[in-house]
Amino acid sequence: MVPRSRLIWLAALMIAPFAGLGATAPEIVLLSGVLVVAAAVLVLVDGILGIGGLRGVGIELPGVVRMLKDRQGVISVRMKNESQKPRQIRLGLPLPQEIRSPEESRLAVLLPGSECSRLSWVCTAARRGRYRLGRCHLEGTSPMGFWAVRSQAAADTEIRVYPNLFPERKLLAPLFLQHGPAGAHAQRQLGRGRDFEKLRHYSPGDSYDEIHWKATAKRRFPITKVFQMERTQEVYVIVDASRLSTLTSPSPDRPPMENGDTRRSEGLNQGPGPGAETTLERFVTAALVLGLAAEQQGDLFGLMTFSDRVHGFLRARNGKGHYGACRDMLYTLQPRVISPNFDDLCSFIGLKLRRRAMLVFLTSLDDPALAEGFVRNVGVLCRRHLAVVGMLQPPGARPLFAAGDVASVDDLYRRLGGHFIAENLKELGGVLHRLGARFCLLENEKMSAQLVAQYNDVKRRQLL
Repeated sequence: MVPRSRLIWLAALMIAPFAGLGATAPEIVLLSGVLVVAAAVLVLVDGILGIGGLRGVGIELPGVVRMLKDRQGVISVRMKNESQKPRQIRLGLPLPQEIRSPEESRLAVLLPGSECSRLSWVCTAARRGRYRLGRCHLEGTSPMGFWAVRSQAAADTEIRVYPNLFPERKLLAPLFLQHGPAGAHAQRQLGRGRDFEKLRHYSPGDSYDEIHWKATAKRRFPITKVFQMERTQEVYVIVDASRLSTLTSPSPDRPPMENGDTRRSEGLNQGPGPGAETTLERFVTAALVLGLAAEQQGDLFGLMTFSDRVHGFLRARNGKGHYGACRDMLYTLQPRVISPNFDDLCSFIGLKLRRRAMLVFLTSLDDPALAEGFVRNVGVLCRRHLAVVGMLQPPGARPLFAAGDVASVDDLYRRLGGHFIAENLKELGGVLHRLGARFCLLENEKMSAQLVAQYNDVKRRQLL
């Protein structure tokens, strides 16, 4: 029970003046005392009657609320009124600070003769993840309005905030048009395919590498293998959730930071500022978009997350249910301030993946020591699988005089550092190419589109 403004005004306009008059004018002491006591009794009786002001009022929240990051969502609230009397109830939801709402509380009017009422609580999530809403607050009024009756009701609501893929639609809209197997236009498939289909008798002109020698020895006449175009292939996206993914990526509405800025400390300690997001956010979005592209092409899509160890693994499948499982695996993924362990990752892949697959690594290799460990392990993987390494291009990593004239000495040193980074990444790409892996630097705004383009190129050239 807490006093409302009506009680404060009553005390200020009636009780205090009459008490003052009784002290200054003895002839009206009795009248003043009676009025003050009557007002006090009125307030006390109103408080006693208002104790049960919220009796029979209940709140029901959904068990699971699904939202998209940076898009408006709705929490449906169901209010019970067992007495079916007209009431005005103020409702408050203690949302996590990552979920913002334009209003702190909401006034709900319970209509007479209605046992249940519904209202929609509009909010927007600023960060993906899983959040809990364990209680909600209610406030009613006493019959005369002098007191506010407050209580809290238990709730068990899980708010799931998924990555928002809508900003990628403009760049990737041609991909999902049903005009052909590789995007907006049908593309001619090169090669004869690698999937075995059947055996047939030898025909003049067949190559020696197409002869099935065991069947030939068994039947005592030449037998040729017939291949078909690959219909279903396995594509795995391997997301790095180590300290390399905590770096802040420049956003379109903010100019990119130069190489000399403290982007590492900002990503590790302060988190992404306004208009920016971490590298892991871009990785998660690109992984889900690539999953949609693989399903569009009829391939099997799998997922793997790691840092110092492998945290999650989903074997390649297709279908809406499997895509939902991939999304549930990624929406709670958070970066860890720890170095990646590529040795453990390589061992895990060697044990789990027996069939040749396309492995798309989303990581950062601008650290020379970590890049050396990755190169050592990816050479083993390339003997069985096709590896595609994608990383966001570091800010300022470009040739020395690629951006026009130099304004100052500090600008020269910053560009010189970026030039060295660009040269090291170019050398790293050459090493990976010699090992059989594909290396691509991705732009922040076009990361998903460029990654899908790499996938389409692999499909078109039948590199798997």
